[in-house]
Amino acid sequence: MTLEDYVECILDRDRKTFYDDLECSGLEILNNKNKTPIIADFTEYSPLHNGHLFCMNEAKKQHPECLFVAIIPGLFERNGRGLPYILPRKKRAELAISLGADIAIEGPPMGVMGSGQYSLCLALLFKALNADYIPRGYISNDPKFKIILEYINKGKGVAPKPYKIISMEDKKVLLNGKLSNDDYVIVSLAKSLSKINFNYENKFIFIPRLENVSGTRIRECISNNEFNDLSDMLPKETINMIEKEIQLNHAPLHDCRLNKRLIYNANHLSREDLSNLTLIDNKTVNNIINNRPFSNVDELLDSITFGFSSHRKQRILSVLEVCIFKDEIHKYINNYPQKIKILGYKNKEVLNKFKVNLENNLKGENGKVCQ
Repeated sequence: MTLEDYVECILDRDRKTFYDDLECSGLEILNNKNKTPIIADFTEYSPLHNGHLFCMNEAKKQHPECLFVAIIPGLFERNGRGLPYILPRKKRAELAISLGADIAIEGPPMGVMGSGQYSLCLALLFKALNADYIPRGYISNDPKFKIILEYINKGKGVAPKPYKIISMEDKKVLLNGKLSNDDYVIVSLAKSLSKINFNYENKFIFIPRLENVSGTRIRECISNNEFNDLSDMLPKETINMIEKEIQLNHAPLHDCRLNKRLIYNANHLSREDLSNLTLIDNKTVNNIINNRPFSNVDELLDSITFGFSSHRKQRILSVLEVCIFKDEIHKYINNYPQKIKILGYKNKEVLNKFKVNLENNLKGENGKVCQ
């Protein structure tokens, strides 16, 4: 099986799962206190590097009484920038458990959502878990950004606006300018948690980002099979996992798209279907219609408009790979999470404690809250 065939199997399987989930009702949240407190950490782990491990260990050190729950983005294996992950989520979950997480569960399909949409899904998942603590790494040393973190720790809502961050309470401008992706996620998540009335006062654990760990450099080295240059950024378990998956021709996936499929879809979908795809704007639809047929992805990229997000074009490619429509995404979000999907766990004792929490706080369709 070629790497592209492997990716095709994953996307076809995930597309079926998406439509199965679409027919399920959302979980009813009872807002009961967890029997065993949890640290809920949303991280892509693509791949799991020393910065992720540092954040995990610092959170566990502060709250050793908690279960550490790693929330790992799921369906379609595309990140918030619309780019493929290096490893599929099952392997990323396996790594997280081997390096200290107690439970790994599946998060939302980030690559086919706008940033506000997947931030809302994450907030809904934190509420379903009744997260006791939420660790987040941050980058900025700007004193004004530290004020924003203080706002958030007091449970006060903040909101990202074009080139500024404001207080949701009094609309006061807290910071001018753009944030890094990691810092933007913090602000966006706080806004979404406020919107769904989840009390996050004193729940965030803000941890300064570990220096000398570059995701870009890691991906470049993996693409070039230069693993000797990664020992100072990746745990040996991560390197071993990636090398093993490469031998099986199951990695690395971050440079692999279903180019033939997305070009075929761009060339053959009707104007109506293109217009109904999630994230796609009318100008992009017109460009595609007027410029097709396309023979390669670079030609297609030239027809996709820029947005406020620098990652918009890659997200559109991900949408064209799997053809998910706007109304389907809206329905999916309205019922999210449909169930808690467990990807891995440390041992049976930990799993049972986690399930007791879920059964204490959630009601699901036919009595099922997790799988």
